[in-house]
Amino acid sequence: MTDTDQPATLAVRAGQQRSQFNEHSEALYLTSSFVFDSAAQAAARFTGGSEGYVYSRFTNPTVTMFQERLAALEGAESCLATASGMAAILMTAMSLLKAGEHVVCSNAVFGSTVTLFSGILGRFGVETTFVPATDVAAWRAALRPNTRLLFLETPSNPLIEVADIAALAAVAHEAGALLAVDNCFCTPALQRPLALGADLVIHSATKYLDGQGRVLGGAVCGAKVLVAQAMLPFLRTAGPSLSPFNAWVVLKGLETLELRMLAQSERALQLARWLESHPKVARVLYPGLASHPQHALAARQQRAGGAVVSFEVRGGREAAWKVVDATRLISITGNLGDVKSTITHPATTTHGRISPEARAAAGISEGLLRVAVGLEAVTDVQADLARGLD
Repeated sequence: MTDTDQPATLAVRAGQQRSQFNEHSEALYLTSSFVFDSAAQAAARFTGGSEGYVYSRFTNPTVTMFQERLAALEGAESCLATASGMAAILMTAMSLLKAGEHVVCSNAVFGSTVTLFSGILGRFGVETTFVPATDVAAWRAALRPNTRLLFLETPSNPLIEVADIAALAAVAHEAGALLAVDNCFCTPALQRPLALGADLVIHSATKYLDGQGRVLGGAVCGAKVLVAQAMLPFLRTAGPSLSPFNAWVVLKGLETLELRMLAQSERALQLARWLESHPKVARVLYPGLASHPQHALAARQQRAGGAVVSFEVRGGREAAWKVVDATRLISITGNLGDVKSTITHPATTTHGRISPEARAAAGISEGLLRVAVGLEAVTDVQADLARGLD
């Protein structure tokens, strides 16, 4: 491949490995295991003494192609793929943390992430403090001598808050901790956290990397010492593996990543402007709007605003549910990242398992709706929302 740092080229060409058949499209290797030439080669492969594929739980050519392509897009030395985005976060935590250590996490993260850090990891002696995503002073104040990891989403789910990655990287590194950034909403097509000082980038490949709502997947990108060396033993032993088929599907999704993200961001901005002018909407949360609290930061940190728009309907849950139930075009689903627009009521779905107090602290009101804008005509999406708003 020609040496380049252009995302459009990397998304199509990076990581490709051709077999002896010299295929043009990436090959799909549906195999659980691999054959060795001899007992000595098998022994060397199993101990890591020689390179090569062993078992698809942790080594597979199709998965490797996905890992190398995503690493190239993120500007990372290494990438490991997992079965889902949550599996990627779990692998990060289980590989880098131990009992008695401390995490500082944004309170504006996906509900399952809150449950993982506060509930599951808490039972194993890892304590987590949640802080406002955009308050750098709060992050610094939450640090302890045993803090090992700072974790955030930017933009966040579902309030679309934009955190200052460079500033938080400095806070983490001053304390001898790592900064991990969930880059799900922007993808490397719009934002590259490693270039801003982050140590790790985490993805739910289920979302925009695939882009068409077809498969589950996740990934962690970063330095080799943190990913290939520290996390591969966990992946090999615990087995939160990405299937070769899912890896192949996401590889195909990456080829159109930049085109989709820019087109969907443009539609999202149009929708956000329309919503902002609607009398039944109390507020609109979208980084591309001048009214967004972190608009200037987003303009510096992101290439575009992304495809997710959140807005608060006047009248609380009853009014919000009326908007959801009146839709005929937009899909009512908890997922996002699809070319089909989706709508979600976060307080009762994606963040329904966390406590009302935690939702209130995060600013997730009963009137809040999240729309992930797809590739339909924006006027049709507007008409679908207007049916319930009007």
